[in-house]
Amino acid sequence: MEFYKIKDQYKSVFESYDKPSLEIHINKLIELDKYLPYSSTFFCVTNTQEFKFEYISKNFGPCLGLDPDILKAKGMRYFWGRIHPEDVEVWLSALNHLMEFTLNEIPRDKRENANYTWNYRLKNADDVYVNIVQNTTPLMFDSRKKPIIGLAHYTVLDANVKMGITASAKLLNAQNEYETIYFNNFSQKLLSSGISNRERDVIRLLVLNFSSKEISQKLNISPHTVDTHRRNILKKLKISSTGELIGMLKINKNLI
Repeated sequence: MEFYKIKDQYKSVFESYDKPSLEIHINKLIELDKYLPYSSTFFCVTNTQEFKFEYISKNFGPCLGLDPDILKAKGMRYFWGRIHPEDVEVWLSALNHLMEFTLNEIPRDKRENANYTWNYRLKNADDVYVNIVQNTTPLMFDSRKKPIIGLAHYTVLDANVKMGITASAKLLNAQNEYETIYFNNFSQKLLSSGISNRERDVIRLLVLNFSSKEISQKLNISPHTVDTHRRNILKKLKISSTGELIGMLKINKNLI
């Protein structure tokens, strides 16, 4: 996909009318970066309005073998150009779905507590496509409470690890623990045949070991309705028990 097409799609996902300041956030991150050990992870402050990186941590170079000054100068255009061609459209679709979910399902006053994760393949300095798992926490929002600038944390995994492109959203609950509220696999879906979105919600919560009563409270439906969904899921997938479903999905977390 050509750059201008990526730019147009990316801009439509993060379209905004505000230009917030990041000076305080960036200064704090620079101070913190001095004390972090070298590892297989790095972080950046991403500016989705101007398609640039406000800050790039010291681990970027050791992780990928690339020059951080080039990334800072060329911005997201350079970064996008290194994403595997087969992953670009799927990755953009994942971002779009995450943003739609945020605006439609997460209350405005809760969005500061959200956290997002997705993955793709990126070409390193040796021209090898390694796996990148990106976890982004919003730092700044526009007037519509749409996240537009974030702290992106990147974990680099071996190229031989086979990963479907997935996207998830988490939200801090009352106990200050991140709770998964959205998950989607955009590359390969085991549960694609006749499984409704509500049934997917039930499955994700079952995998997290919630009871029917707890699921009913989270989804605002009756326990009887939850049990009906559970029976229908087993029937559609032709498996005999919820335990079998949970076991299968815990082993193969990228299948839903």
